[in-house]
Amino acid sequence: MKICLIQPPYAKTRDRGDECFRRELAMLRGVTDADCIVLPEYSDVLWAAPDRDTVIAEHERNAPVLHEACREAAVRCGAVVFYNTLDFEDSPMGRNTTWMLDPAGTLVGKYAKRHLPPLERDTLGLDPSVTEICDPPVILTHGGVRYAFLTCYDFYFYEAFPMIARARPDVIVGCSLQRSDRHAASEIMSRHLAYNTNAYVLRCSVSMADEPGTPPEVCGASMIAAPSGDVLASLGGEVGTVTAEIDPHAKYVKAAGFGRAPAAHWEYTEYGRNPRQYRPSGPSTVPEDRRMPYPRICAHRGFNTIAPENSLPAFGAAVAMGAEEIEFDLWETADHEIVSLHDANLDRVSTGSGYIWEHTMESLAAFDFGVKTGPAFAGMRILCFREILEKLACQVVMNVHVKSRDDEHPLPEEYLNRMIGLIRQFGAEKHCYFMSGNPAVLDQLGRLAPDIPRCAGADGDVHGDLVKKALDHGCAKIQLFSPHFRLNPPDYVQKQIDAAHAHGIRVNLFYSDDREEAARYLAMGVDTILTNDYNRVSQAVKADSMK
Repeated sequence: MKICLIQPPYAKTRDRGDECFRRELAMLRGVTDADCIVLPEYSDVLWAAPDRDTVIAEHERNAPVLHEACREAAVRCGAVVFYNTLDFEDSPMGRNTTWMLDPAGTLVGKYAKRHLPPLERDTLGLDPSVTEICDPPVILTHGGVRYAFLTCYDFYFYEAFPMIARARPDVIVGCSLQRSDRHAASEIMSRHLAYNTNAYVLRCSVSMADEPGTPPEVCGASMIAAPSGDVLASLGGEVGTVTAEIDPHAKYVKAAGFGRAPAAHWEYTEYGRNPRQYRPSGPSTVPEDRRMPYPRICAHRGFNTIAPENSLPAFGAAVAMGAEEIEFDLWETADHEIVSLHDANLDRVSTGSGYIWEHTMESLAAFDFGVKTGPAFAGMRILCFREILEKLACQVVMNVHVKSRDDEHPLPEEYLNRMIGLIRQFGAEKHCYFMSGNPAVLDQLGRLAPDIPRCAGADGDVHGDLVKKALDHGCAKIQLFSPHFRLNPPDYVQKQIDAAHAHGIRVNLFYSDDREEAARYLAMGVDTILTNDYNRVSQAVKADSMK
């Protein structure tokens, strides 16, 4: 199989964009002998268009011409052709899409980019839904050759490589730009990908060699890498085409050791793979907090109308039923363990007594934290924060209520750092946020973990301005208390909600256990409702969604 990669010029400004596109078409039309032709990412917009409207305008002007040129090349050469453009067929928001044509110029299939950088997600406003799916890798087949895909930013996420390897592709097509990477870095990524998937990698990029101020070793680096990890051909930073002959079915095996037969590198590593050592991923995760859609229902202390509050049965039931969030409370014990309990005192929910900070874990182990809910739960022990993360990290958004003895004094920073350290250990930074009514604690958490969002809660004054509190302490959310709605005029609460949204602040409400009441709160603009009865109240959101 003869591979041909086309590396056109790329411009920083519009004045050269048309020239770059014309040169790309000329190079494509000049290919007469190839079995597989690959073009770079955004083959239809070969300059750094600054916004969505400009990109769409360029796409609408150039894409029809490119589609036809690629079809002609497929027929002329009897080749499969891969190229990348925006695509609005499957989503009005648009997707970054790689197209595959067969030698008759007929569409074989498409691949939508799985990882969107901020430019595409926020500036260009492309459809992010495809980035959250848990489907297996896209494999398109022609002539007995199995093709997999990565697009530009996808190359950075090595966690996906084992999944691609298990799909057993022969060739991986990588339409790219990667305008900030040096050739050496792009080569490392391509060789690593080829070696770890036992597939040929066809990485096709653009050249910025003629752009003033661009180092000659940056961008470009269209190359063909073999399953052995060797580079068969590379264009460096030059504008032009590069070709190489490959046998797509040729695989690389090595001595596997440990008395096992020779194997591909990925098979060798699969034998000893231990996912417990990695970040949570795949279908065991949900979208992180900043991407989880609103409105949401948060299971307050878990689904605690059917299981003991702040327990794994309560949290697990809520997650299994689809809760977007769970809420729980954390305290420090006398021997510095972090445990989940709402009250400072043990009396209401356990057979123990006294304050949580007066007890060590050893003394807490003597108390029953389930029997007061019912005999079916007799024998349950107090739950540690670590145990929550071990079972549920990244499977649900966690509203972590950091409890303190008063609403004024800071907490020991060693304690907060251990809490933060556990969240980081389980890779849950993007699936957690801290809630506190204590301004000092909010400031501590903001300084110690600025990447983990915070929620400003009421500190006893239901007439207070929570929006001002959130702004003063850099919080991304506020958490209203239900007496706000009962003890204040309705327009006062509505103004708080509207003011929060005007500043980009999300609004939680603690709490509602009534479906109709919850529906009214949602209509007022509340983003997340905390409830003790997840099943009943979540149906308010479902009913609203159906409307």
